[in-house]
Amino acid sequence: MSQTVQAALRAGTLTGVRAGGVCRYGAIPYAQAPVGPLRFAPPQPPAWRGDLDATGRGAVAPQLPSRLREAMGDFDAPQSEDCLHLTVWTPAADGKRRPVVVWLHGGAWQSGGGALDWYDGSLLAQRGDVVVVAVNYRLAALGWLYVPGQTANVGLLDQEAAIDWVLENIEALGGDPQRLTLMGQSAGASSICAMLTRKPRFSRAILQSAALGRGFRSAQQAEVLGQAFLRAAGADSLEAARALPVAALLAAQQAPEVMAALRAEDSSRSLFGPVVDGDTLPLEIAPALRRAAARADVLVSYTRDEMAAFPGHATDAAGQKLGDALFGAPSRLWAQDAVAQGRQAWLARFDVAPTARFGACHCIELPFVFDTRQAFAAAPMLAGLPPAQAESLARRTQAAWIAFIRGEAPDWPAAPHLQALA
Repeated sequence: MSQTVQAALRAGTLTGVRAGGVCRYGAIPYAQAPVGPLRFAPPQPPAWRGDLDATGRGAVAPQLPSRLREAMGDFDAPQSEDCLHLTVWTPAADGKRRPVVVWLHGGAWQSGGGALDWYDGSLLAQRGDVVVVAVNYRLAALGWLYVPGQTANVGLLDQEAAIDWVLENIEALGGDPQRLTLMGQSAGASSICAMLTRKPRFSRAILQSAALGRGFRSAQQAEVLGQAFLRAAGADSLEAARALPVAALLAAQQAPEVMAALRAEDSSRSLFGPVVDGDTLPLEIAPALRRAAARADVLVSYTRDEMAAFPGHATDAAGQKLGDALFGAPSRLWAQDAVAQGRQAWLARFDVAPTARFGACHCIELPFVFDTRQAFAAAPMLAGLPPAQAESLARRTQAAWIAFIRGEAPDWPAAPHLQALA
């Protein structure tokens, strides 16, 4: 049985819901809707004042179906460009100053959303006595398109705007802005690494399957892809693209000329993603990332069979070797660089492999980090997993993640030790 609850922020009063010992405040705008002239533009401060109904979950960013749905299953959520929202789960908006964790979802910067049931933070908040925040940010062309004269990486700026909102408001929701951890998976984890090359407002991070082995795009590469995209959309300028319906932009992402431009890169990069432009991200990105490891204590994880979730890949030796090159080795290197520069680091690898087809694939840890196994009930990657094993793994994973969020240590030795979780 749920009941409504309220929290007083500087901008006004939030009305959320309380159930299972946790308060949820959903669809809170951390920036203005990026529509009209704000499409493709950096996020602008939120304009709402007064009372805000935060009892719902809100929409996720416009997107095409995920290429990982064969492994993860699919999700059903409303989509809208008015998506720069976040969801907060807190034991109580009581000024207690609990540790805070901000979640940045994965999806190769093309799909996903913080508002999805997969990432419900209720159990993390309840079991850890922490405040959990899940963030939506702009995806694909809407967040990562680059052409000359445009601000690059507005999706990254969305993420930073959400962090700014949290730091300014989370105390009113029972959190401590001085005890902030960033947590992300895949593209979300890579985004955290990118933020650490800038002026981060956090010094603790959980990096799950950071795809640092794929590399970021140069401005020149991004421009070629961006111009191909605009042509496919029928727009001769960024201004013209702002006037198009969002469906036309999504369709253009699948256009043959755009796919051809992507293949011509001869890389494993996503269609749209971080751009090394010399402004939002440093031109010499590889050494900048290695130096950035000095800026945060980290809990770093990856999975044994990362590539098995992706079409055309398997759990064989070749798949494991490629997955280790793209995810495993960069994860170990980040932990190594962090320790070498005076930071604390812990390493884990998820080996849980319910099926022969998917093994311990990319995303396999997500149902256990959040203990949202019911939301993943239709996920083929979990088929046949014994309930007792699933419960045990969820409890151990959450205990380790919560310990780190609370400023403590997981129950295994620090890096270079690699802890297997199954």
